[in-house]
This record gives sequence, C-alpha cells and structure tokens, in this order.
Amino acid sequence: MRSAIFQSFLVGGIATLLCGFLPAPGQTQVHKNKPQVPATAFKIAAADNNTSVHPKNQSPKNKTEKPKKSAPTSKKAPTTKSDKPAKSNNDDAAYRAFDQGKFLTALELAKKAAAKGDASAHTLMGRIYSDGHGVTPDLKLAAEHYKKGAELGDINAAFALGLMYARGNGVKKDLKAAAQMFEKAALTGHPEANYNLGLLFLSGTGKPLNEKRGAKHIEYAAGKGLAAAQYDLGTLYQKGVGVDFDAEEASKWIRRAADQGMHAAQFEYAVMLLRGRGLTKDEPRAITYLLSAANNGVVGAQNRLAYVYLEGIGVEKSPLQMAKWRLIAKYGGIQDKQLDKHVAKLPKKTRQEAERLSREWIERSLIEPLQ
Repeated sequence: MRSAIFQSFLVGGIATLLCGFLPAPGQTQVHKNKPQVPATAFKIAAADNNTSVHPKNQSPKNKTEKPKKSAPTSKKAPTTKSDKPAKSNNDDAAYRAFDQGKFLTALELAKKAAAKGDASAHTLMGRIYSDGHGVTPDLKLAAEHYKKGAELGDINAAFALGLMYARGNGVKKDLKAAAQMFEKAALTGHPEANYNLGLLFLSGTGKPLNEKRGAKHIEYAAGKGLAAAQYDLGTLYQKGVGVDFDAEEASKWIRRAADQGMHAAQFEYAVMLLRGRGLTKDEPRAITYLLSAANNGVVGAQNRLAYVYLEGIGVEKSPLQMAKWRLIAKYGGIQDKQLDKHVAKLPKKTRQEAERLSREWIERSLIEPLQ
C-alpha cells in the first residue's frame, strides 16, 4: 500500500501554496480591469495530512461523484511511449517500507529501483528528501528527483515539481514552468493539477488570462470531488466569471464543499441559507454549518454566530453566547461597534462569564489544532 505517501502536497484543507500571491481564504482580490477571481487560489499544496493519492493511482477522494466531462484537453499529447516508467519490485518494497516508517530502508530500496529507471521511485525519493523523512531535508535534491520522475512519466512527480516551481522551493521560482508541470499532470485527469492550472488561467499568471479555460479546469476538479475546487466553482457562478451567473449552481457547489467539511464553504453556505439563497431555506442546518465554521477558526462565522444568538435565528436567544462569540471574533480581529454596544450593556456577571468562556475557547484553540 502506498496510500500515505503523498499526503503533504495533495488535496485537503485550505493552506495556501503561495502565501500573499493571491488572497487568503475568505477574502477576494480585485484586479483593475479584471473580474474577481476565487478567494481560495492555490490551496492544494501542503494542505493537510488526512488525505492522499497513490502515486500510480489518481482516483479522487470522493469516488461516488463522477464528472460529466473529461479533463480539458490541449493540442499536445499527454504522454509518449518514452514517458512510460519502468516497473520494479524494489519500487513496491520501497513504498511498503515507507508506509511502515522505515524511511532509510525505503530510501535505499528506492535508489535501487530508480537506478533501473523506475519513475515513481524517484518520486518517493523526492518526498523523502523534501520532508526530511530520516534524512536532513534537501529541497534541491528533492526537486532533482521529482524532475527525473516527471521526465520518466510519473504524474505525481510532475505535479510535485510544479508545486516546487510555484513556491520556489529547491528551484528558482517560475510560474510558467509550474504551469507546464500542472498541465502535464492535468492532461491525465489529475484533479489537483487541473485545479491549480485553472487558477493560473484565472489569474493570468504562468498562463495567459483565460477565464473560460480556467473555469473548465476548476469545473473538472470540482466534479472529481475536490472541495477547494467546488468552493471556487461556486464562487465563479456567483460572480459570473468564466461561466454564466447561476445562483442555483453557486449554491450547489458551495454546499458540496461545505458537506466535505471545508470551513470557509460552511460559513459561506450558512450565510446563503440564512438569507434564503441556498438550495432550501433551512435555518437549523445553517446554524450547524455556522457552528462548525466558527469552532474551526473562521472569524467571520464567529461574529455572525454572535448575531444569531442576539436575534434568536434558528436558536434560542442567548446574551451569554452572543457575548462569548463576539469576544472570540474580536480577538480574531473583527471590528463590530454594534455588537460591542450590546456586550457592554450586559450585566456584569454575564459579561464576566462570557469573558471566561471566550478565554477558554481561545486557549483551547491555541493548544488543540483546529480540525
């Protein structure tokens, strides 16, 4: 089994690939003379450690959802006969050793397999050197092995190399080179590569600005069950960027991302439900989404939850809970003079209890990682 090998740079979560290059989750970036692009750009790399893809199996996490369309195509063929990697028994043994935490053994076995021309062995070596499993991290050496693996036809190696070019890790930062690697992987149906390639087309970096092409790649990745792509596709439908404006489609895709546990999407869909813009008007379910997002650090959801308890929307009114969530959101940096006035008017005992509860929540969140 190689199921745990590539979890550090494949799908899941909302960590950014290029911090500061595009907006952080929950924000949007406005380009002069350009429509808004999705807020979640470049979230695939180094996301979380809960999901992974076998290096020779590109199956998406969500196997029940089948895309209606094939991956967007290019004039160039995705592979040639020379691209096909050789197979080696040492390759499988190396991955088994890695799964068992025997990293140095895995490295030695991968070296033997790589010497015989096994592409995925180079990919495994890239992972070991990149993350420092049993060795001193060496991004330059990792990039060299990813490059060799990509040249031999391993798609995960091409994708990983694309991420390194995009970040400037182990190689000189080069978004055009990153786009080439993403495109090579995308042509095989790689969901995460399609997603990242779509973002490059949408932002006009590494690829010419082409909103329709970008939307096609995002749509493909969304259809493969990629939560970040589903959220961004919903945003595209909301804004009418690369696709025609369609409120129902926007709601559908954002809900799918929310149901996969993407917290930014949960907040967004909760607001849609509260405003009657979801697939159905469902206040109780909106509160469920909102609580999940708030408890996982989405500051906007925390402040919105304070209003929910203030007004009794889908819940019983609770001045205590209103104050608690307002104080948490305030700690997170959200300014709201209106809510602050409501907190200030509360009895001293209620305010003190709210301060205690908010302190406990904040301290717990600093100790326990958010899910």
